[in-house]
Amino acid sequence: MDDLKARIEGYVEDHKQCLTALLQSLVRIPSENTPPTGAERACQEFCEKYLSSSGWVPELYSLDSVPGLREHPLFLPSRDYTHRPNLTATHTGAGGGRSLILSGHIDTVPRGTLPWTVDPFGGEVQGNRLLGRGSNDMKGGIAANLFVARALQDLKIVLRGDLTIETVVDEEFGGANGTLAGRLRGPHADAAVIGEPSFLRVCHAQRGGCVAHITLRAPGGILSSKAMPSGVVDSLRILLDAVARFAEQRRANALKCPAYASLADPVPVSIMKISTGPWGMGEPITIPETCQVEMYWQFLPGERREQVLAEFQTWLSETVRSAPGFFPVPPEVTFPVRTIPGSMVGEDSAVVTEMVRCASEINGTAPAVQGIEGPCDLFLFQDVFHIPAILWGARGGNTHGADEYVELDTVVAAAKSLLWFVCRWCGAAGA
Repeated sequence: MDDLKARIEGYVEDHKQCLTALLQSLVRIPSENTPPTGAERACQEFCEKYLSSSGWVPELYSLDSVPGLREHPLFLPSRDYTHRPNLTATHTGAGGGRSLILSGHIDTVPRGTLPWTVDPFGGEVQGNRLLGRGSNDMKGGIAANLFVARALQDLKIVLRGDLTIETVVDEEFGGANGTLAGRLRGPHADAAVIGEPSFLRVCHAQRGGCVAHITLRAPGGILSSKAMPSGVVDSLRILLDAVARFAEQRRANALKCPAYASLADPVPVSIMKISTGPWGMGEPITIPETCQVEMYWQFLPGERREQVLAEFQTWLSETVRSAPGFFPVPPEVTFPVRTIPGSMVGEDSAVVTEMVRCASEINGTAPAVQGIEGPCDLFLFQDVFHIPAILWGARGGNTHGADEYVELDTVVAAAKSLLWFVCRWCGAAGA
């Protein structure tokens, strides 16, 4: 195995530019998720061709072809999967090894309207950074998975256990239907590694997440024979002032979780967007009558979604009651995306301890074992289909924002450790 490890390290070092070029190609093919639709097909077809050229036999399949998907209680309805296929490929092992899934979502959030300083689909390299939409979340992880497939062929490594590589659609915006389809269709495995940007940490847990859209309404205008109308401004002020109280309640009520013990605020509450209407001199100057607030908060593994939602509803009701006359119309609340639960596998799970060992042997230092700071589709593997899973990937920044980037040296480090882990987990015949 020492000889194999040396061969792996040498191969990755010799092919760093190939890995960068692969990542650039992925970033240059937009795969934006714009619910209820998305544009992932072109990027999926690129991945299909890459796997085929690496000696694999990939398959694109429609989510609507998966029996039982739309009937499953966790299926999120009102999504259109026309021309949005999943991709899967499996190499059957020689026998006697453990099976593994390398999974990742091919969809990205949209470019958005924030100003970029570079082409969001250019894959521009600036020093150690490769910029572009999805470079960090999570085409860096997809590139590492595809690179592993090519490396196994080039190095003529025969695995004992089955290895599946998949790229799924519709993970963003609380989707997860792509991952659900993949698990229902199979195959299953003894473990899974999801290529989210874990910052070279072995992330064995995810926080849950909830998005609420709160609509406030109150009489507005500009001229009045009585007092100047305040519209929704006072309602908004009271609501925003109360957010700190909700955050304090969440910190007091949240379960203790060792995966997030190092964080100053393990259950953050945030206001993501506030809108009272269009901006500019093409719009009338008037007191706003309507305001939309997007509120986002997270919760920990072990906390029930129903309980957390009930805390929110109680807080909002108490906020309205505490300010009589300032909410002439009760706030309207909708939940536009799936409320994703938290999830965690134990630190002593084999997939955790062996990834720590492999990354330590490759990088020279032991990676941290922590929970990742946001929700993803980890919960489907662990809690629904009982496949122990971890998140492992590179480090980047501006995720979901303008000028998103990934650090190229960490993409190389993540790929090197992942390839070594695949060989150790599945077993390399003859090694």
